[in-house]
Amino acid sequence: MENLVIYIISDSLGETGEQVAKASIGQFNLKNYEIRKYPYVLDKQFLDEILNDAKFQNSIIVYTLVDLELANRTSKFCEENNIPGLDLINPLIDSIRSRTNLSPLREPGIIRKLDEKYFKRVEAIEFAVKYDDGKDSRGLVKSDLVLVGISRTSKTPLSMYLANKNIKVANVPLVPEVPVPKELFEIPNKKIIGLTNTPEKLNQIRQERLKALGLSGNANYANMQRILEEIEYAETIMKKLGCPIIDVSNKAIEETAGLIINIMKENGLRVYKGFLNS
Repeated sequence: MENLVIYIISDSLGETGEQVAKASIGQFNLKNYEIRKYPYVLDKQFLDEILNDAKFQNSIIVYTLVDLELANRTSKFCEENNIPGLDLINPLIDSIRSRTNLSPLREPGIIRKLDEKYFKRVEAIEFAVKYDDGKDSRGLVKSDLVLVGISRTSKTPLSMYLANKNIKVANVPLVPEVPVPKELFEIPNKKIIGLTNTPEKLNQIRQERLKALGLSGNANYANMQRILEEIEYAETIMKKLGCPIIDVSNKAIEETAGLIINIMKENGLRVYKGFLNS
């Protein structure tokens, strides 16, 4: 049997067409075949070269071209040369348009861009988890932002919230008995934001935390004198760092995150616009 050649023609990576071709081939006990993938086909000249090559093969053409001129050119070529052609994207685009009365963007590679956005967010979330609560001080140098503060000042939830905005955040707890990591003084202070809370609010939150853990509310963790000492210690460190300080006592996570993003912009730090409304 003559070798079957499946041409994958795409204005992006061509992965969709390739996966469909492989899934279909898997339904046959087919030994003599070849998949030729042509990504980033964005002009007529390149397209015509591929099509003319396919004309002299035992070929099938699978294409994902959102440019209608290129898609129609491919369809016409297949029809004129009696080559099976499969448009994987435009029939569905047309169906969505008819059901929604919306106009398609016709932007090549948009799926890949969406995928990149997703994976960058995942990367930022994994970063926040890895460098949460001072687990590894080496992450401070790699971060876009470092949050510092005593326990129960919303460091972790803020880190995760900002990670969903594609900001790589590390956070460091400030505890009088634990030395501050040296890396904190080696990074630009514009990358650091201090978080604080009122003694009364901290006392309330910590007592509730102890109750949730089944512990006595009289523990030193929730002792007012201890809280005052921690706040004083944290403020001393933050002043040495020269970083802005945000009082989170009466703010929702979203509000504090908004303030942080504004500070980052004012300090000339990179903020990923495409993620701020996601």
